[in-house]
Amino acid sequence: MRDRALAGHTALLAVQACYGLLPVFGTVALAEGGFSPLGLLSWRVAGGALALGALALVAYGREAIPAGRDLPLFAICALLGVSLNQGLFLEGLARSTPMNAGLIMTLIPVFTFAIAAAVKQEHFSWLRALGVLTALAGAALLLLAGREGPVRGHGFGNFLMVLNGLSYATYLVVAKQLVGRYRSLVVIAWVYILALPYLPYFMTGEKLTPDPGNTSAWWSMVYVLVFPTVLAYLLNMFALARVRATTTAVYIYLQPLVAGVAAWLAFGERLTTDIGIAAVCLFVGIWLVARSKRDPIISRTVNAAADSARPQPVDPP
Repeated sequence: MRDRALAGHTALLAVQACYGLLPVFGTVALAEGGFSPLGLLSWRVAGGALALGALALVAYGREAIPAGRDLPLFAICALLGVSLNQGLFLEGLARSTPMNAGLIMTLIPVFTFAIAAAVKQEHFSWLRALGVLTALAGAALLLLAGREGPVRGHGFGNFLMVLNGLSYATYLVVAKQLVGRYRSLVVIAWVYILALPYLPYFMTGEKLTPDPGNTSAWWSMVYVLVFPTVLAYLLNMFALARVRATTTAVYIYLQPLVAGVAAWLAFGERLTTDIGIAAVCLFVGIWLVARSKRDPIISRTVNAAADSARPQPVDPP
């Protein structure tokens, strides 16, 4: 049991590293002479659909084919969870910094609770509402801080990444209906596959390849495709079969730390007073939202994913 738990915790650390380094490698891929944001998104959608679709088919065979009645819901999840979510993130990252991106990631659980409470999937409490407002105050600091104003500085990029978090939180609430009926790998595979129809829009007029000789952009794109898109997901499934779902919530908040340290090492980005105050507001807000005895919807979604990750009994021949 200790070996299983240790393996699970190790996998979770690797998952947070994969996601926490995404803003840094994304910044390198999007730098001058690299990919355009929607050009990089095109690679990620195509690569994710191919890799995750193949894995789902190999792992589950016919079970990987969803019922026709669920395809509209899958299509909505593809729009919210991939097309809008990743498009807004990459467009925002191109106009902001990895440290800001790492902090804004933490808004996703807060947005998820707010949306779930609004549609009666979550229990409302004033303490949680205070947490939402506190976290939003931290986000407001990231949007309004800077001598050049919200549009000329990083505020506009941060605003796009806040919308990215809102889109992904809505996706989590909607996807809850699918996670209960399908394996988690099947859900995420079809979310990517049904984002493929958006590729012509993403690719038109965009820079799909970096300048000749820009190997750092190519390797950064490979990182984005392999680690946060595919490997992190598989490691998360591995970990969820070995540790409690609630444990994963603690590890998620390592991502801003990873992003901040990596941004400091790679770009010399430093923690400013505005970012420090915003970080405190965000983490206090998250703590207030997550401290209720009732599990947030993210935990329930993760629990369903953990169930599907565990080996299922096989009927004797």
